[in-house]
Amino acid sequence: MDKYIKNGYVAVLHSPNYGAGWFTSNTEYPQIVFDPTIVDMLLQDFSFEKIRAYVTLKYPDIYLGGLNTLCIAWVKVGEKFLIHEYDGDEEVWVASKIDWLEA
Repeated sequence: MDKYIKNGYVAVLHSPNYGAGWFTSNTEYPQIVFDPTIVDMLLQDFSFEKIRAYVTLKYPDIYLGGLNTLCIAWVKVGEKFLIHEYDGDEEVWVASKIDWLEA
């Protein structure tokens, strides 16, 4: 899977607002979490209309909920993480930052 990596961190795309989650509504396309073209477009301040045009061409059957609130979380290369969602509000949880309970 292609990823956007900068200074030892991977860009992870997620949508942090309520409604529909970017990744959690499109789990059949796991690559949308890392799509380097979308990351680059966000970093260059492309309009969401231009990003929508790219996404629609690359992923024709994708659900576009969460697109207008996409943002980038930076996760250290090799770090385990998950995208937690509640009512469409996605958060990136990094494994090393979670206080795990042990039985």
